[in-house]
Amino acid sequence: MDALDTTELIESSADKQKNRTALTISILAMVLAITSLGGSNAGKESTQQNILASNAYAFYQAKSIRQTALKIAAADLELQLAREPAMPAPVKELYQKKIDEYKKTVDRYESEPETKEGKKELLARARDHEAARDYAMRQDPWFDYAEGMLQIAIVLLSVSIIGTIPALFFAGGALGAAGFLCMVNGFLLLV
Repeated sequence: MDALDTTELIESSADKQKNRTALTISILAMVLAITSLGGSNAGKESTQQNILASNAYAFYQAKSIRQTALKIAAADLELQLAREPAMPAPVKELYQKKIDEYKKTVDRYESEPETKEGKKELLARARDHEAARDYAMRQDPWFDYAEGMLQIAIVLLSVSIIGTIPALFFAGGALGAAGFLCMVNGFLLLV
């Protein structure tokens, strides 16, 4: 084997290393794009579910206020009936009818399974939205970690091409693998 053959073999080996590094960078760039999308979606989901939970709690509070107002109104009418025993029968009937109407509405505000807008249903809905929000919030940091690791890995791999430093290739590859695992965990929350 002469010097020319040896030089071609070394250049061929260096080209293979550069091609492998370039392919690794391309794969990590694709993983970074997916990670960025996952992180963005987790952030949006967290915000949306927080808004929906706040809306459900606000509706719950409005129902509670209306319910309390009706309880007070019914109690006031009952007191008026008790204070005036000589009240004419048709007026007493009107008072009692209004009291019964208020109490029926108070009970309806407590639970409305048909419309799912009673306090009981609203509270359950708000808690479901909170759970979805909390899940998205647990996902989000993993995507952040993955993005950081993948970006640094791409930089290290790029520098390893220029400097032909194998240690940078291995460090970039290891960091890229860790970033990939963080991305997978962001989607699945295994850890």
